[in-house]
Amino acid sequence: MNELEKIFGRNAQLVVLGYLIRNRSTTTYLSGIAEETGLSHSSVARVIEPLLEMNIVKEGKVGKQIRTFTLNEDSEITRLLIRFYEDLSKVLTE
Repeated sequence: MNELEKIFGRNAQLVVLGYLIRNRSTTTYLSGIAEETGLSHSSVARVIEPLLEMNIVKEGKVGKQIRTFTLNEDSEITRLLIRFYEDLSKVLTE
């Protein structure tokens, strides 16, 4: 259970967000996120959309059909989320 889940409970969007924050320098695919988080491909596809709409996640394309995702660290919201996650991690491990 990651830090966000400890506070807010486990839901697919928080699981995906926590994964992307912990792996923020990595570009990944829907299937990679699903495999690493234990969520279904369709759940990841569903919850990634609001993160894209809020500009927390950036989407790239490989070819015509493959979508890639990475955390958008240029976004003020994302920077706040990262800072919150890191501060929360410190407090919970003390």
